[in-house]
Amino acid sequence: MTKWLILTFLLAVPAARAAPPAPAPASAPTTSAPTPLDAYLDNLHTLRTTFLQTLADPHGREIDRATGTLIVQRPGKFSWDIRPQPVSPDAGDGAGSGEAGADGKSARTGAPGTGKPAAAPAASAASGGGAGQLMVCDGANLWFYDRDLQQVTVKPIDAALSATPAMLLSGAVDVRKSFTITDAGPREGLDWVLVEPHGAEADFRSALFGFDHGNLKRMILEDKLDQTATIIFEKIERNGPVAPSEVSFKPPAGADVIGTPRK
Repeated sequence: MTKWLILTFLLAVPAARAAPPAPAPASAPTTSAPTPLDAYLDNLHTLRTTFLQTLADPHGREIDRATGTLIVQRPGKFSWDIRPQPVSPDAGDGAGSGEAGADGKSARTGAPGTGKPAAAPAASAASGGGAGQLMVCDGANLWFYDRDLQQVTVKPIDAALSATPAMLLSGAVDVRKSFTITDAGPREGLDWVLVEPHGAEADFRSALFGFDHGNLKRMILEDKLDQTATIIFEKIERNGPVAPSEVSFKPPAGADVIGTPRK
């Protein structure tokens, strides 16, 4: 399972090692200059979006696929619900997606910069039955519910890993203190921003955020195992209503709970 690669989101270099958008040359804005990510976070109060995520191994083979829903309520609250999907037997063989990658070359399914993978299922949080995982940050605690194991893990926010893309979007951490953010320039119709966490405790090495006319459309994450997660956002609703119950969590009856939440 991908689990929280996406959240802890997410993030690449696969088969034939198709390269993600390269950082802009030296003449590009420095990390202190505003980027499309800074502009996106300005006046962002809530976010609701479905997504398709594919995970590729270091050789570019698709090894995991999932759909889900991300709900953000700033500051400091989010829900990331992910459901597994069948992986196509042809995934990673170079067939299926003929779209150009972020480097302008043909990219394999799940590789950075690809378009929507072939035969991609419609994103839906309801898919996958009772399988998958749910991560909720309620402003005080970070909850992780593994439906397959019927197990809940909870930690106060300040005791949990802070350098995650979901926490960046939710405003649960100081963006500039937790990440190095660099304008990576335009590639294949998207404006890219490179995000690198400070400190070695983060679960990912780097993340690329792709924007289309200011709207977040894609994230590409590289983890410490050289796996690449590509997340394509769909049905995006910005600053719409979010019910308190959507960014809170109560352990299901019968689930094992590990950890003690902060009251």
